[in-house]
Amino acid sequence: MAKDQLVQTSQVDLESWGKERGIKYFMVNFTDLLGAQRTKLVPLRGIAGMQEGGAGFAGFAGGLDYTPAHPDMLVLPDADCAVQVPWQPDIAWVPGNPVMKGEYSAQAPRNVLRKQIAEAAELGLHFKIGVEPEFSLLSPDGRSLADELDTRAKPCYDQQSMMRNYHVIREISEYMLELGWGNYQNDHEDANGQWEMNWDFDDVLKMADQLSFFKFMVKYVAEKHGMRASFMPKPLPHLTGNGLHAHISAWDAMGDDAKTNLFAGDDDTPTGRYGLSETGKHFLGGLIEHGSGLTVICCPSVNSYKRIGAPATASGSSWAPTSITWAGDNRTHLVRVPGGGRMELRLPDGSSNPYLMPAVIMAAGLNGIRNKADPGEAQEIDMFAEGHKVKNAPPLPHNMLDGLRRFEEDEVLTQAMGAEFTSAFLKLKHREWRDYANHFTEWERDHTLDI
Repeated sequence: MAKDQLVQTSQVDLESWGKERGIKYFMVNFTDLLGAQRTKLVPLRGIAGMQEGGAGFAGFAGGLDYTPAHPDMLVLPDADCAVQVPWQPDIAWVPGNPVMKGEYSAQAPRNVLRKQIAEAAELGLHFKIGVEPEFSLLSPDGRSLADELDTRAKPCYDQQSMMRNYHVIREISEYMLELGWGNYQNDHEDANGQWEMNWDFDDVLKMADQLSFFKFMVKYVAEKHGMRASFMPKPLPHLTGNGLHAHISAWDAMGDDAKTNLFAGDDDTPTGRYGLSETGKHFLGGLIEHGSGLTVICCPSVNSYKRIGAPATASGSSWAPTSITWAGDNRTHLVRVPGGGRMELRLPDGSSNPYLMPAVIMAAGLNGIRNKADPGEAQEIDMFAEGHKVKNAPPLPHNMLDGLRRFEEDEVLTQAMGAEFTSAFLKLKHREWRDYANHFTEWERDHTLDI
């Protein structure tokens, strides 16, 4: 993005906004390439300067692909997205857009998503998304469950566990309601110690910010109550992993209120029978066509592949896809199309970057729309039990290295996500893979010592 695009367009003056609400400090936030949240604590007296010129960070120290020789990375707070922290109301959390050398950083995740939003707008599309974040409540060292009584073989929706952990779930829910997110249900999920909380779907950038704040909030509340909340895909090896299912829809961006769902359709075509329009069909086709390439961004950690590659869990099902297929209201596929002009990508997990995950989904789907991609026939079978019967279903990457290679080979996705982002992401993730590959494990000792 060019320098002349750095002009702030928000009508919100953060200093005045803060004074009206009793704010004393602002947490100016950005999310790095690996999904970690970074912040600077800015007193109220300093926020006007930060809103005009940005908060200074050393990009090399802040989880992006810069060196110590680079100048300060300036993070311009997005004033329209400021949040008064409900459990600490004298603090406001405000996500920002990193700038390097007078231009928006093309590798910063929030900027990558904003680029895809602009690409969609050129096609007359305004994307909305809903997420289903799962997390585990663990002991402080992360090695066991916080709730020692949560031992059922099938603990999903367990009422007694809900009451034992009510103080934690209730507190998070009340904060979400106070923030106006529309929290509408919360439940114990399929793994012991696993929870899911749901709120209303919304604009894709707004939802990405909410997801970032949600992770921050859940971790804080858990720590307050002597627990450790983890969004790790597979924190305990025998239990169901933590997914982050994403529900996607596209709306008319040409109107002022974006009230027309352009994915919604109802005709006698194969996808129309599932409630998808031609636009929705082609977006779905893009997800199927680029399923391998987008995996490493939706499943970005070494641990991710313990979830999507799990053959079985203590409950009897991993609930995670293993191959690139779609179906109607069927949770054993990569994409579920339950009707109503939306589709659910079941691939992402809790370690996915809140900004890069929707960005790569949009990049894949928009290419499908441009090229009228055909998703093929729905596979209305239980893929976990009968997946071997589908002969043309490509498997998902088996590990992070495979995922990195599939992304690198997908020129459509790498170009859509941007050359600078692609180079930085691959560099940092290949380094992470090498660190993992060089790590000595007890498995090696157990299987090799006496050979």
